[in-house]
Amino acid sequence: MNLRGALVRFFFAVQMAWHGVLSNPLRSILALLGVAIGVASVITLMNIGEGARHAVLEQFQKLGRNVIQIRAEDPTVPLDPKDADELLQRVEGLVAATPVIRGDAWVQWRWTRAQLPLVGVGDGYPLVRDQELVSGHFFTAFHVESRAPVAVLGHGIASRLMGGRSPVGHSITIGGKEFLIMGVLAPRGQDLEENVDEEIFIPYTVAQEILKTRYAQAIWVKAASPQDADLAVAQLGRIYRRKMERASPIVPAPGEDSDSASGGSRQSGGGYILSPGRPPIPIGPGEPREPSGSSPLSGGAKDPITITNMNLMVQEADEANRILTLLLGGIASVSLLVGGLGIMNIMLVAVSERTGEIGLRRALGAKRTDLVTQFLLEALYITLFGAVGGLALAVWATQLFAAQGFATVFSWQAVQVAVAVAVGAGLLFGVYPAIHAASLEPVEALRRR
Repeated sequence: MNLRGALVRFFFAVQMAWHGVLSNPLRSILALLGVAIGVASVITLMNIGEGARHAVLEQFQKLGRNVIQIRAEDPTVPLDPKDADELLQRVEGLVAATPVIRGDAWVQWRWTRAQLPLVGVGDGYPLVRDQELVSGHFFTAFHVESRAPVAVLGHGIASRLMGGRSPVGHSITIGGKEFLIMGVLAPRGQDLEENVDEEIFIPYTVAQEILKTRYAQAIWVKAASPQDADLAVAQLGRIYRRKMERASPIVPAPGEDSDSASGGSRQSGGGYILSPGRPPIPIGPGEPREPSGSSPLSGGAKDPITITNMNLMVQEADEANRILTLLLGGIASVSLLVGGLGIMNIMLVAVSERTGEIGLRRALGAKRTDLVTQFLLEALYITLFGAVGGLALAVWATQLFAAQGFATVFSWQAVQVAVAVAVGAGLLFGVYPAIHAASLEPVEALRRR
């Protein structure tokens, strides 16, 4: 009997709450609009933040998994392209390596001539960068060692020059030299380092001739696993720190005069002595293998060589963007707070206007809990309808931002958070008006009427 009576009272409170919302539609719509704007703001800003996070992660992931970048930051401390093969043999856990030499060169295909980005790499480039080909194949170690004039085209360049036809087997002129096209890379787009679709790849030994340089701007190596990448960074740090410690002013070697020494001659032992403007010191084949517990290079702004574990870069970028997304959501939540205050204001006005109704119901036997339930349900109605309207507004706003070029990802987690916060705020700010209504004495309420 008690349960049945409680249900009857509850459903009666539901009806009275609905009647209260409809009794003043303009006021209810204004309160609902405040909640809708708050919900839409939270969802939209979190969608933009999540889109930015995914865009940044996608850029890093395009660089390849478990990739380590060794970059020469100081032009007086260049990188020897041959270090790539030596590192592959000396450092545990590495599965591929390639030097990278970049520049621009004049390229001609039939009657079309343009200056295009040229990249000299080793045969390990596709494995390092997880790069696939749509036709043909990549050049091999034999092509690199023999300085063969072969090339692999980015997808965008191949499409523009060949008009959709397969260029494999055709010839193209690069820097005045004829090259055989061996393959076309799969479309990949822009990443943090390059736009693979708009570049031409040739053996780095040939790029040294075309671009007139002996040195690499970077060396990319790939580890077998994230754990191997961490250990490899430590070993690489020890190796390159040792190289820089050997980079002392030139002292003429036996049988070498001072003039030739000032130009950076190769010593009989097969290594270079490094000084400003000098060639790099290759990793000697006779040097011992580094232990796996070595310390990494410090990586400060003054370091001539930086060693970067891309896995850590991905983690740091992901964490930073998560914080940004939460910050945007927190800022937008202020509008939900304002909407909640609007609900409390509307409900207090409603209690003041319906004092007579409250007194009459109390005189007829309504309990305080019945009145609290009724006014909380009114606040809940406004909040829920506002949340639904805010969701629709957020979908429209997200599509609008996406059409303007913003990276957006619709996050259902953001929807859940925004709706939950909105409902919680509505109930929280509806508690005081509900308790205020229930605390009115019947005689006093009827007298005020």
